[in-house]
Amino acid sequence: MKIVIINYGAGNIQSIMFAIERLGFKAVLSNNPDEIKAADKVIFPGVGEASSAMKMLLESGLETLIPTLKQPVLGICLGMQLMCNKSEEGNTKGLGIFDVDVIKFTPKVKVPQMGWNQIYNLKSPLFSGINENEYMYLVHSFYVPNCPEAIATTDYEVEYASALQKDNFYGTQFHPEKSGDIGEQILANFLKLNN
Repeated sequence: MKIVIINYGAGNIQSIMFAIERLGFKAVLSNNPDEIKAADKVIFPGVGEASSAMKMLLESGLETLIPTLKQPVLGICLGMQLMCNKSEEGNTKGLGIFDVDVIKFTPKVKVPQMGWNQIYNLKSPLFSGINENEYMYLVHSFYVPNCPEAIATTDYEVEYASALQKDNFYGTQFHPEKSGDIGEQILANFLKLNN
């Protein structure tokens, strides 16, 4: 199986690569459109700030490629947020895969939300064998409101979408690669998808 992690300068790349290796697979880091298109699975990571990450995508031309991919694609953290219509972070236009906007937590809560929180309302093969209310690792100041594309929910000030799915596109606000055995099971489930 050919697994490509999109390399656009924003990412928690090493921890994802190590997690995939622990599952018995190898991932390739690439920003080559042909290599990304030829992959069986694509992972779209992201750590950092939305507008600068989007700028790097625009500079590499990947912003037009990613929405056209037909194989399973997993956006992680900022990767998931960039797959939405737009983000309040830096007033950034996203890729428009998920029809929802990313908004900021209010000052009523500590931001970023950092640490372990529960996921529930699990609704996708991505969560096959995963129990409701498992704890996942999150670090973020902006969130995706609950929406029809939500496949997992988390509560922090408000209930929000901690995972999304539309067609072959999946997103997790949490970091499966940093969430222990349960997170790695979610990654393994993603690698088994064939839509």
